[in-house]
Amino acid sequence: MTTITLELPDALARRAGWAARALHRPVEEVIAAMLDGVLPVLDDVPAEMQAELVEMTWFDDKALQDIAASSLCDADQRRLVELGARDERSEADRRELDALRDRYGQVTLRKARALALLSVRSGKGLLAVAEAA
Repeated sequence: MTTITLELPDALARRAGWAARALHRPVEEVIAAMLDGVLPVLDDVPAEMQAELVEMTWFDDKALQDIAASSLCDADQRRLVELGARDERSEADRRELDALRDRYGQVTLRKARALALLSVRSGKGLLAVAEAA
């Protein structure tokens, strides 16, 4: 375990203290748990997406809601289904399918990160995403 000293705005320190008292936990444990929830684990994330996922921590709720509601465009979704359903594929089709799967994975990682951040931010943003769906 590493010990660090943080300077927090008074209002944030009060909120952390309230949460700690409500949970009957030490304030250090509450802050560590919140950091663990906000900072993404990047072990399995493609290198080209790591900085983007970390930067999302500073996005406002509206930007995160937009990401959470995003998906592949209709044409890409249709093509992904079409290529995935084929029993035999040309080399060009295999490359296209791999690229579409990569794009789908990137969209999914962004959505998951946005939803995780909205959840940590008291869930208000999640309600807006659910109501929009």
